[in-house]
Amino acid sequence: MRKFFRYLAIVLAVIFGFIMSLCVYCSFNLPSKYMVISNPFSEIKINEFLKVESPAKPVFVNKTLSRRFTNPKKNLSNCENRNILFLNFIPIKKVSLEYAEEHLVTPCGTPFGVKIFTQGVLVIGTSEVKSEKGFISPAKNSGIKKGDVILSVNNKPVNNNEELFSIVENCSGNILNLKILRNNLKFDVDVEPLKNLVDGKYKLGAWVRDSSAGIGTLTFYSPGTNVFGGLGHGICDIDTGDLLPLSHGDIVKASINGIIKGQKGVPGELKGYFIETEAIGKLLKNTNYGVYGTLNDSTVETLPIAVAAKQDVKIGPAQMITTIDGTFPKTYSVYIQSVNYKESSPCKNIIVKITDDALLCKTGGIIQGMSGSPLIQDGKLVGAVTHVFVNDPSKGYAIFAENMVYGSGFPVSSSGIKEAS
Repeated sequence: MRKFFRYLAIVLAVIFGFIMSLCVYCSFNLPSKYMVISNPFSEIKINEFLKVESPAKPVFVNKTLSRRFTNPKKNLSNCENRNILFLNFIPIKKVSLEYAEEHLVTPCGTPFGVKIFTQGVLVIGTSEVKSEKGFISPAKNSGIKKGDVILSVNNKPVNNNEELFSIVENCSGNILNLKILRNNLKFDVDVEPLKNLVDGKYKLGAWVRDSSAGIGTLTFYSPGTNVFGGLGHGICDIDTGDLLPLSHGDIVKASINGIIKGQKGVPGELKGYFIETEAIGKLLKNTNYGVYGTLNDSTVETLPIAVAAKQDVKIGPAQMITTIDGTFPKTYSVYIQSVNYKESSPCKNIIVKITDDALLCKTGGIIQGMSGSPLIQDGKLVGAVTHVFVNDPSKGYAIFAENMVYGSGFPVSSSGIKEAS
């Protein structure tokens, strides 16, 4: 009998240890929040052993679930807490279910040119000024760093390099008060410009930039609002690597006219040019999930499709829409190799491998300029390509479409276009 209880204790300890390990795994590798689109009774199945507990009965409005409440007399709520269940009955992790209306968007895959102008001017480096006091950098000595944004000087807003240069050159050597933005925090810095012995002008000893331009790929267009999303990641400064603080920007037509084929260790690139300088839309937001704004018209004439929730993305075949010549996109076969739910990597959720022989022959796989190329699986928009594996250009990362559409904070389906507060 003692042996029986000893063995039973060992078995129970093993089971307990397994369940605890499973809880730790789920805590670190599975999301704490799931989006439920349109039909809350759709089973959220993570794998053969894990699934999310079914939600309570919702209330439907116009056949589309936009709000859920258990009692109409109480406050409305569009989310609730449920459990991830092991073997359909052992609770492993508590998660939040959020309900949303189904969004229909037009997948694009077309090239676009972007002209972005920063909020203030971005410091991309510091330098020394040859002055009577020696070689000194006033900016560096005042604590200004690479990546800082100069918003104003003596309470006067600075919108471009020329405005900053004019204020500094005409300061007569007086101390200037600069409003600095660093890591979303604003603070003041006093700087005493020095006269450069080379040209006789006063200098801060800082290299600055106020704009950027480039070519990327549009991911989706929302027919009802003219809102677009593209790139799948933010536009960052080439020198600092930081997200460019957006003041405003324009979208222009672009065309692809060349390819640098990707090779192991050497990323390839799509070569293109702006077709015309007249803007076809406005850039309104630059985020870690992509860039957003409004277009005058859609760049493609295809039917809208539904945006998939992240739990709908499966390992298996899919299609990528992209443009490698001219302005017209084509569809290529790919394979989704893995899905990563970690919320610490907002634009590296999917590993995708190019399987289309024609695309591999021409580009070697994923190359620069393809960022934003939409991924389609089971007739839904599931993601967009964001990065290439440098040592294997046939593979790359992609962002969940859910993150781009729902996580951006940009209203892609509401009337009226403005940044969400």
